[in-house]
Amino acid sequence: MKSTLAASAIALFATGASGEALQRTMPDSLGRVAPALQAYATENLLGEVWAGEELSARDRALVTFAALMTRHEAGNLAAHGELALDAGVTPAELSETITHLAFYTGWGNAIAATEALAPVYDARGITADALPPVEADLLPLDQDAEDARDSFVSSTFGSVSPGVVDTTRDILFRDLWLRPALAPRDRSMVTVAALIAAGQPEQMTFHLNRAMDNGLTQEEAGAMLSHLAFYAGWPKVFSALPVAKSVFESRAQ
Repeated sequence: MKSTLAASAIALFATGASGEALQRTMPDSLGRVAPALQAYATENLLGEVWAGEELSARDRALVTFAALMTRHEAGNLAAHGELALDAGVTPAELSETITHLAFYTGWGNAIAATEALAPVYDARGITADALPPVEADLLPLDQDAEDARDSFVSSTFGSVSPGVVDTTRDILFRDLWLRPALAPRDRSMVTVAALIAAGQPEQMTFHLNRAMDNGLTQEEAGAMLSHLAFYAGWPKVFSALPVAKSVFESRAQ
């Protein structure tokens, strides 16, 4: 076990994230209740997966936080919020991630995330000055892409729920998605992570394509799937794999 822990410590250092913060995401109860799980966590998850160079430690911390928020794992959010901050996610980006995912995972999940992170922000002296403003100068809108998206949704679902069509257009895609505090790539990335964690692969085609249009590479997307297998479970990731495969193949044509 000593050699395993030593190897893991080296790997943790190589991620660029705080090894101490990453270790804090694993509770002491592991060794007392499930020592085999502790070994998998130390050697495989922390020592190998988090050290993978295909996806940066900063991105791994952000998608992990998104997955835990989606799964309403409120008890784990504070430690993973600290890890994200130590790995290079800014307080504004973490705040905006919570705001964004309120629309994709539900208001209750977002409120639980704010309650978990409030003591972390207080302890670090993070004040409202460091957080995204309510009103912000929005990023430019890709009018052609948005018109095509809105036309499809309106023609398909306008007679079912005009309210959903209208709020999707006006609040999500012409406001929320254009807020500058979270880069379009990262906004897409946490959305895809949330869909995987929620077990909603049917929504992934649009959002994974959008993520790759926004700069997420195929290698990074594949690494995100591998990473999230540990946090969302293998069944959810295997449900997402066919969608990712289809997206990758369609973009290679």
